[in-house]
Amino acid sequence: MIQKIIKYIKNPPHILTALGVRGFFNWMPDSLYLKMIFRAKCGYFLNLKNPRTFNEKLQWLKLYDHNPLYTQLADKYEVRKFIAEKIGEGYLIPLFGVWDSIDEVDFEKLPNQFVLKCTHDSGSVTICKDKNNFDIEKTKKKLKKCLRRNYYYGFIEPQYKNIKPRIICEKYMVDESETELKDYKIFCFNGKPKIIQVDFNRFTNHKRNLYDTEWNYIPVSIKYPTDPKKNNKRPAGLQNMLSLAQVMSKNIPHVRVDFYSIHDNIYFGELTFIPGAGYEKFEPEEFGFEMGSWLEIRNH
Repeated sequence: MIQKIIKYIKNPPHILTALGVRGFFNWMPDSLYLKMIFRAKCGYFLNLKNPRTFNEKLQWLKLYDHNPLYTQLADKYEVRKFIAEKIGEGYLIPLFGVWDSIDEVDFEKLPNQFVLKCTHDSGSVTICKDKNNFDIEKTKKKLKKCLRRNYYYGFIEPQYKNIKPRIICEKYMVDESETELKDYKIFCFNGKPKIIQVDFNRFTNHKRNLYDTEWNYIPVSIKYPTDPKKNNKRPAGLQNMLSLAQVMSKNIPHVRVDFYSIHDNIYFGELTFIPGAGYEKFEPEEFGFEMGSWLEIRNH
């Protein structure tokens, strides 16, 4: 607990968002709240009248692009229906169950390895690699807390506000490394894939590389360090991923479509409308302006 308190003291923006999640700023207009958090996290003032950077335009979308479809697409259970209809069930990770409460989960009936996550938030993922060494009570406590939280209030991401809080259990999967599951995050703008983000070593020394759609390395970092020496091989199914992402992102100003590549098989991960809640820092900063130029918002 003491370490957690110290962490928040050293990072004031964390305090603001933690209070926001708990509804402390519900009295405040959303635009004012976003300006406060944005200034604290990004280090410059949010311009909603003439947004130019990628992060600024994401904040604009939070306030003005409230397509009801986004609620279904952000729901980790309901989105499966959309994926099945759009590209086929074969791209879905096998599902073991969905429950309204963690107390409904019968752990005895689950396989030795699995992944639990809430349908309505980000960050609640719990991985079980071996039930013999899995702390069930700790997991129950964590997910009960997550189910009570409305993710919308901390970050004002409208797609999360009306999602029904539930828990799903999916098959545990790893890629060729046999230790982790790299995901290929494709940033799409009005149905056009532009860049691909690959995260790796997330549990040891988290790094993040960017590539263009031809798999050329882009010397830019977003939040985490980039590593030009890391040889992230072009996935065999890259072209298929890009085609699928184009189908799923049609008529959406911006959405990030995430896939996994496992032994040349492609699996859908999730759809993310506001990456990093629109607060992740770019180095160099100019790339944030470039990505902002790809995001057209005035017709929405």
